Amino acid sequence: MSAFKSPLPTLIAVAALLPLAFLGQVATTPRPKLGAPASDKQPAANLRVDSNLVLVPVTVTDPLNRPVTGLEKEHFKLLDDKVEQTITHFSMDDEPVAIGLVFDISGSMGPKLLKSRQAAAEFFKTSNPEDEFFLVEFNDQPKMVVPLTRNVEDIQNQLTWAQSKGRTALLDAIFLSMHEMKKSKKNRKALLIISDGGDNSSRYTEGEVKNLVRENDVLIYAIGVFETGGGRMRTPEEAGGPGLLSELAEQTGGRHLPADANELPDIAAKIGVELRNRYVLGYSPANQVRDGRYHTLQVKIIPPKGLPTLRPYFRHGYYAPTQ
Repeated sequence: MSAFKSPLPTLIAVAALLPLAFLGQVATTPRPKLGAPASDKQPAANLRVDSNLVLVPVTVTDPLNRPVTGLEKEHFKLLDDKVEQTITHFSMDDEPVAIGLVFDISGSMGPKLLKSRQAAAEFFKTSNPEDEFFLVEFNDQPKMVVPLTRNVEDIQNQLTWAQSKGRTALLDAIFLSMHEMKKSKKNRKALLIISDGGDNSSRYTEGEVKNLVRENDVLIYAIGVFETGGGRMRTPEEAGGPGLLSELAEQTGGRHLPADANELPDIAAKIGVELRNRYVLGYSPANQVRDGRYHTLQVKIIPPKGLPTLRPYFRHGYYAPTQ
């Protein structure tokens, strides 16, 4: 990576082009449950690794919520348990990705299903030939509708037949999706949840699923589908949805983006672009004790002169190896 000289023209140019990308007009190229073993080959962007190198994927956005590219290593500060680390690896993440679409078909989603299908279609437009996908639908209970595949048409065809009914087993759907993700050999793994949030039918608890998410390197993006008109028109599930979706997504370095039904396609396209424009920061922890302890992470941005404050999104921590 060459030394950073004049970032402003590059970043302004990127910012100018991104609004078109968010409308789905994109051409981008280049994300496990239960502790999948780290590869002993080229290090992956995995925060729980059995080596001395920790790789931390980071998304950076501007005040208008658009992803920012063109930054250099010196614009990042990384802390492990509040101790600043020396960044030794710096790149843009461009590997193929395995993505699970977690799709809500509960009764409250009835009038939102059409736009939810359109959102999935816009998201798939940002995919690459080497990406792979699976589809989990859920209402009273989750169902693996399409296992891992590279054929996006299989998923879109199944979504066409989706019918809304029943209650909402969101947590069980996430648990099932994390299990399916174990079957992928991709280094980069993510879930895209399209739901009005809230849970009233799962066997697994919030605490169990939050622990599972914390232990695994799977990025979570969530689109919270809410009716316009404020809280008066929200069901009890919707009222509790934003907090649950936000907590799950932000813990992984992803985001929860609430939207009304008409905004869904644009939001989904935006997530597709953001998913494929992440930085990767690598470092060897100053504390090399292999005790399996959870380490908290902080990433701070030092914006180039003349640019506004930028916000990083990153996983909140990782587990050290045990031996």
